[in-house]
Amino acid sequence: MILRDPVHGLVSFETPEEAIVPALLETAEVQRLRRIRQTGLASLAYPGADHTRFAHAIGAACVMTRLIRRLRGLHDDLPFWQRLTTERARDALAASLLHDVGHGPFSHLFEQALPDSKKHEDWTTRIVLDPSTEVHAVLQRFDPGLPERVVDLVHGRHELTFLARAVSGTFDVDRCDYLLRDAHATGVSYGSFDLDWLLRSLCFGVAEGGHAPPLAIDGAKGIPAIESFVLARLFMFQQVYFHKTERASEWMLGRIFNEVAKMLANGDRLPSTPTAIVSLAQGGDAELADYLELDDASLWVALSAWRHTKNPILADLCKRFHARKLFKTYELFDERATPDARVWALDIARDVAQKAGLDPQIYVGLDAASTTAFDDIHDPLTVVFPGGQTRALADVSFLLGRLRGEKMSRIRLIFAPELRQEIIARLAAD
Repeated sequence: MILRDPVHGLVSFETPEEAIVPALLETAEVQRLRRIRQTGLASLAYPGADHTRFAHAIGAACVMTRLIRRLRGLHDDLPFWQRLTTERARDALAASLLHDVGHGPFSHLFEQALPDSKKHEDWTTRIVLDPSTEVHAVLQRFDPGLPERVVDLVHGRHELTFLARAVSGTFDVDRCDYLLRDAHATGVSYGSFDLDWLLRSLCFGVAEGGHAPPLAIDGAKGIPAIESFVLARLFMFQQVYFHKTERASEWMLGRIFNEVAKMLANGDRLPSTPTAIVSLAQGGDAELADYLELDDASLWVALSAWRHTKNPILADLCKRFHARKLFKTYELFDERATPDARVWALDIARDVAQKAGLDPQIYVGLDAASTTAFDDIHDPLTVVFPGGQTRALADVSFLLGRLRGEKMSRIRLIFAPELRQEIIARLAAD
């Protein structure tokens, strides 16, 4: 199989061990990813961000093929039982392609809107292990033990430490693809990094306790490449993943599903509501077959139908959401971002909403988005220098040393647009 990709160029899966990829691409569960956008509702802010989980899955598998080639150029120095065999390479390719197969509509936004439901990793496990799925049948056809091994890899478990971290770790094929793909689709050029040089800079670290060695960075040439990777991720959070429009739309979606859950719990019927949404809203779980019927289109159909429900709040929120009449935001900086100041600002905004006749719990909120700039505690990356000396990455990079453990936060009030002028005036006056 040969494909053209806007991020990686010519992508091919032609070797015997790569045959697992085209076989899995034909399954219904993987094809469903064509109908789920990679970045949720980011296209409301970045019109080009219409790329799908399907394209990302192929991209992750492509990066894995390149990583496998790099590791095989190095693994002759390892004991034969720790080398990257055909079976292990095939397992890694399958896991990289399937790592997101359990995502729901609007990707991560769906999980955040229904916080009591299962996470996409749990759905991925069910899809891979359930005998009724086409994915499971394909994996079993190649090897009866393959479904279980794929699940282990998706969760970062494998006898080869470097392979586990390549599928699920600080530097993994998932991040390597989605950062480049999301940057390309949104036009955020500083979200890019030098993947070619980063892969070329990988080496094996020092093995401990008889285990396989972890991935490491060649200290002679790899530090700028990994710095660029970390900065690209940080910039993408700043400019795309924490964008005010996406955070406001996420807040609205959460309030919509809160109202849906209340109505369903009261026995009310909602038109065009997928069976899985009913089950998830009421009990946090759903039949796998029903869950696999969910995609972006089915949720948009439901949101459109809910505009006409008898619940005035749900109808209003869905009308706004459907027409992109989104809530506005007001960012809190410095002293206004302290915990006490947040409460003060939220109280003011809720008072304004109350006086305007809007439910302050629905039409006003506080959004606190944060990410750690560089975290090497749970998955440390070491740097290997000529002669075999190893150092922690943060200890040899001034930049990453400063970013280590630092949190980037964006604190915002979110509110209906008609409240904006009064809220800002009250905040300025008080």
